Parts: sequence; C-alpha cells; structure tokens
Amino acid sequence: MRKALLVGAGGMGQGWAKNLTAHADQVTLAGWVDIREGAAAAAAEKNALRVDWTGTELERAISEVQPDFVVDVTIPEAHHDVTLTALVHGIPVIGEKPMAHSMEAARAMVAASEKSGKLYMVSQSRRYDNRIMAYQRLIEKTCGTLGILNADFYIGAHFGGFRDEMEHVLLLDMAIHSFDQARFLSGADPVSVYAEEFNPAWSWYKGAASATCLFEMANGLRFTYRGSWCAEGLHSSWECDWRAVGAHGTALWDGHSALKGAKVMGMEGFHHATEALEEPITEHVSSGIAGSLEDFLHALDTGATPMGECHDNIKSLAMVFGAVESATTGKRVLITV
Repeated sequence: MRKALLVGAGGMGQGWAKNLTAHADQVTLAGWVDIREGAAAAAAEKNALRVDWTGTELERAISEVQPDFVVDVTIPEAHHDVTLTALVHGIPVIGEKPMAHSMEAARAMVAASEKSGKLYMVSQSRRYDNRIMAYQRLIEKTCGTLGILNADFYIGAHFGGFRDEMEHVLLLDMAIHSFDQARFLSGADPVSVYAEEFNPAWSWYKGAASATCLFEMANGLRFTYRGSWCAEGLHSSWECDWRAVGAHGTALWDGHSALKGAKVMGMEGFHHATEALEEPITEHVSSGIAGSLEDFLHALDTGATPMGECHDNIKSLAMVFGAVESATTGKRVLITV
C-alpha cells in the first residue's frame, strides 16, 4: 500500500482525492495540503473522506506523513515549487497539466527529476480514453504515413472566475490537451508553429478566446488547430473533431463515438476507389485521471515509462508556449525543448 500526499484542495484537488480513495487497494490518502488555512480539512469533510493529516505546509507534511508519492493539483504557477520540493526529498510526483507556467520552470523540473532519479509525470488525462486509442489504431491501418492532421474545437464555455480574466486563455488553459492529443495520434514531435489569436466582438473573455495554429511536425506532417471558447451553439466535442489524412486514406473522429476511415483500394479513375474501415472501441484503460493514476502506479511498480513522463510531456508544453509566442509576435516560431 502506497501513501499519497495530495497538494491542492480546489475543485480538481477534490476530484483527485476521490480518485485516490477509489484506488484503496493500492493507495491510501495519507495527507492533504492547501495553502489556505483549513481548506484541506474542510474538503475532506465535505467529501466524507478520511485523511490522517491535513495542513498548509508542504515541508512539514512530507516530514510527518512520509509519503510514497506526491500528487500536485495546485495552480500552474505553483507546480515548479511543489514538484522540486518533493523531488529534492526523493519522492515521485504526478502533477496536473500544464507542467509549468513557463518553459524555464519546466526545464528545471525535468532536471530535478533527472538529478533525483525519481519519476515526475504529468497527468495528460485525455490520452486515457478508449475512443482516442481506437482512433489511433484506425489511423495506423487506414492512412499510412500522415501528412495532414486537423483538430477543430468550438465550445461556448461560460466559466466565470479566473478564466474570464486570463491572457491567452484558450491556448494556455485548454489547447494543451489538443496539442498533446496530436502528438499521441501522430507519434510526431513539433518543429515550428505559426499562430494567430483573436477575440470576436461578442466574447465574454478578456483574453483571446479563439485561435488558429499551424504546426509543422516531424517528417513534414502539418497539424492544424482551430478553436474557440466563445462559440455558441452546435458545440464540438471537448475532445475536438479530428481528420487525419495520409497517402493511403483518411480517418475521421468526431470526438464522441463516431470513428470512420476510407482506405484507397485502386489507383484508377478521377476519384480512386476506397474501402470503408472501422475500428471497435474496446476497453483498454480507465478513463481520465483514473487512467493517469493507474499508469503512474504501474510505472512505480515496474519501472515502465508512463505516458506524460516529464521528458515527453515538456514537448506538448513547448507547443503551447511556441503558439503563444507566435501569436504575440506575428512570426513563425521554432519549437525548442
């Protein structure tokens, strides 16, 4: 049984608390930290969860709880300090996305993982979805080498709160999911990006809530992202609406359950003949943060490399900051990790 120390008692932190207690055969929620006095204890009581230790100080929690791993569900600006504190004490970390509030901070976190020899993983939870795994398999058997990958994201999201005031709100708070999904689906890493941000006249956000990004990926693949968080009506899926095009055919996923492919079967005629292909959605992983936790625990048990391991995940973060830089400067930006 591994002891978990949870850091952050907001809405997502409470979600992680439930996730940890749902895995009671492998994990015990031994401690809960939040910088707000009494917040962790109140969250535990609210959710009827038994936690042996609650408080405001991470160092003290580490000393008294002696956790086997830390779960970082703080705001992005705090991820660097929480993660480095845990790793310095030799404690593995699983943290929420995005990895950090800057590439400089993210690089320091990766270096700390290397120095400590301990796992640092980012919970890129949308990878843990049996539908996207089926879509990846469909792309492989339909398309051949990919040349085009498109994602459309259009949702009118009335959050209220901090997002309404954020700069680059779509790119920084949401697009990391889609950019990471593109890397997962294509198996390709980013090379460069040209991005534009804008805010329609009706937008209720202070920062740009709409963006168009064109990424050059390895092997010449072009990944295009079009998105808006102020698009009312006929919403896309939160997982995006996808089209993948390769030399041998095309595969579509609407972000829900509709998966379809068309593979070229003949080389004659104005339109080459194609064969319709499907791929069943089978149960391979638990969804969302449950899948992230299970992957993390498996890695601790076996030494396997989980999805979201920091050396890999920083590439998805670099896509975000590359897009922000391009949108700000109006120039194509080379993406470096």
